[in-house]
Amino acid sequence: MKVHLIAIGGSAMHNIALALHHKGFEITGSDDAIFSPSKDRLKKFNLLPKKLGWHPSKITSDLDLVILGMHAREDNPELQKAKILNIPIFSYPEYLYEESKNKKRIVIAGSHGKTSITAMILHVLKNLNINCDYMVGAQLQGFETMVKLSHDSNIMLLEGDEYLSSAIDKRPKFHLYHPHIAVISGIAWDHVNVFPEFEIYVNQFRIFKNMIKETLIYCAEDEELKKLTKEKSTCKLVPYSTPKHKIENGITSISDTKLLIFGNHNLQNLNAAKLVCNEIGISDKIFFKEISKFKGASNRLELVKKNKKSAIFKDFAHSPSKLKATTSAMKKQFINRKLIACMELHTFSSLNEKFLRQYEGSMKEADIAIVYYNPKVIKHKKLEPITKEQIYNAFNQKDLLIFTNSKKLERYLKSHKSNHNNILMMSSGNFDEIDYSSLIRNK
Repeated sequence: MKVHLIAIGGSAMHNIALALHHKGFEITGSDDAIFSPSKDRLKKFNLLPKKLGWHPSKITSDLDLVILGMHAREDNPELQKAKILNIPIFSYPEYLYEESKNKKRIVIAGSHGKTSITAMILHVLKNLNINCDYMVGAQLQGFETMVKLSHDSNIMLLEGDEYLSSAIDKRPKFHLYHPHIAVISGIAWDHVNVFPEFEIYVNQFRIFKNMIKETLIYCAEDEELKKLTKEKSTCKLVPYSTPKHKIENGITSISDTKLLIFGNHNLQNLNAAKLVCNEIGISDKIFFKEISKFKGASNRLELVKKNKKSAIFKDFAHSPSKLKATTSAMKKQFINRKLIACMELHTFSSLNEKFLRQYEGSMKEADIAIVYYNPKVIKHKKLEPITKEQIYNAFNQKDLLIFTNSKKLERYLKSHKSNHNNILMMSSGNFDEIDYSSLIRNK
């Protein structure tokens, strides 16, 4: 098979390129910008384009198919050439479905927790030597790629994102997977640039629910999900919630199993992962034995640095529900430490004045709550400017601190290097390249 990837440098796209290369396919690709780690990983396997940019000459009649990344626009010259030559064109979720037509498809969906649940399941399956194809939204420890495609696996595990598939396919990605078994972790409004009303967003999950062939595993503590699951369903419904647990000396346990992860939201995720494993024949006993070694997915309450009395964590949290869950988890896990919680307004949704109101009370458990945003990012995204006053009113939190300069924020955080402080950095970006590890002392 000869495959060309348009926008090969994307997080998902370069991983598909690597997966197909490992499968023995002949791979080419193009992009107008490629950054590390994508750049380094493509280069390692001689898949890095020699020149940046779009080159219609790469689109030749001997191609078996083209995979189109979300980054590529509808007027992309390579895409246009592929259309002229009648070469089959797939978005990456479309192609993942093509690869999994004859496999049992397990799809992990929801506004939050998708990556963590998927990572937990993969961790258990790998430790049990159960062969499984997959697509996950973060680089996981012990896994070479975020995508695996093989000839001999009977299972395909997919993280089911609700965002659009490509410039020419406006369907949410998870509508393309047609799962046998699915998880919905929760529904909390996101992606307002695509789903401008909450009900439009909820309806995407309704459509997804009605596609499930066998079993839906859902969080019974989520109000929107409780409403949705009361509607007529053709699949089996399996609810889950936060399991009983205890926290002693900063360590969370379920029954006699000590965990390396913490937070009610992560314990919910664990329960969802356990139920998925049950569906494919793995007992609770075996699951807990393996999950006790799970350290968490990248950027999900990930420990950056610690000393005897302080620590700094980073998390992908950026939506209101994620901020609330992550901040609460940190405070409950370290009850004797002051929590400095810092979030970055970075996404289209978070920088939208209408959506800002959803953040009310999302960091109320923090001892010091900080919001950072860069006005240049707002301008780059071609959004209406937002003011500090609008942010204050939206969060409705006493003593909220707001920064628009990353250097000033960094200096402020470094001024809190005293003992018994934990710093939590929450963003889908990187706070304009603040060095997190410099924020606390080595000893």
